[in-house]
Amino acid sequence: MKWYAIRVTYSRELKFQTQLREAGFETFVPMCRKKVERNGKTQVVIVPAVSNLCFVKTTREQLRDYMYSLGEACPAHFIWNKATRNPIVVPDKAMEDFMTISLLMSDETLYLNEISSRLRAGHKVRVKDGPFKGVEGIVVRIKNSRRVMVELPGLFAVATNYIPVDNLELI
Repeated sequence: MKWYAIRVTYSRELKFQTQLREAGFETFVPMCRKKVERNGKTQVVIVPAVSNLCFVKTTREQLRDYMYSLGEACPAHFIWNKATRNPIVVPDKAMEDFMTISLLMSDETLYLNEISSRLRAGHKVRVKDGPFKGVEGIVVRIKNSRRVMVELPGLFAVATNYIPVDNLELI
């Protein structure tokens, strides 16, 4: 069983996630809080952090068969690695760390579409304490704040909010 990244069309990631869960699949859609104006009032709503993206833990064959069974009604497809010509598979540890960071829904969590080589050059660390305990990633400095960045290869990266140096250990 592996984590597959699935592209869902027309912002139907939550609907497709519900369908997958009803069919017995383990899924994850990263969510975040967003302030919106409604009727002159500011409200906080929870929305997908990354548009049109759903993660599914299963075998490639089971997911492919399920999506084929939906026929033209299937709103999703695999995200392909252009180099290997295989669907993108997210390593278990990276997915676990990504989910830990995303589930906290901190206002300071950053989702990074493009990762500069300067950011990738940081030290590999593990968080020793706090809400991110056990998360492994690269120390980066974003917005004058020390953070831990977890990269999902071929997709994007997520960076935690500020983490004190005392809570980090080099790997």
